[in-house]
Amino acid sequence: QVQLVESGGDLVQPGGSLRLSCVASGISFSSYDMGWYRQAPGKQREWVATIPVGGSTNYSDSVRGRFTISRDNAKNTVYLQMNSLKPEDTAVYYCNAIRRISLVRYNHWGQGTQVTVSS
Repeated sequence: QVQLVESGGDLVQPGGSLRLSCVASGISFSSYDMGWYRQAPGKQREWVATIPVGGSTNYSDSVRGRFTISRDNAKNTVYLQMNSLKPEDTAVYYCNAIRRISLVRYNHWGQGTQVTVSS
């Protein structure tokens, strides 16, 4: 059974920092590209950052320079360090694991963790 379990969401003031974690089980973690997405109230889910198997990170324009994605394959964990948080970063943050083998795509999601940025 595949599980992605996020943690670390909280209420934080603007300008503050948080680190999100996502622990994966039931998959060969080191073979999966890992990513973070977020969904604000009334909006569609949007991509935040990706760290593929090769380790070359990518970020959305809205978070580049403030957020850092990293992974620890020994711990089956992906992290999202979020600095200089803004109210518009408020959202439920979801962990994603994706792998493509030939024409088959394996795509898994966590349940989400709430991040609220407010004074």
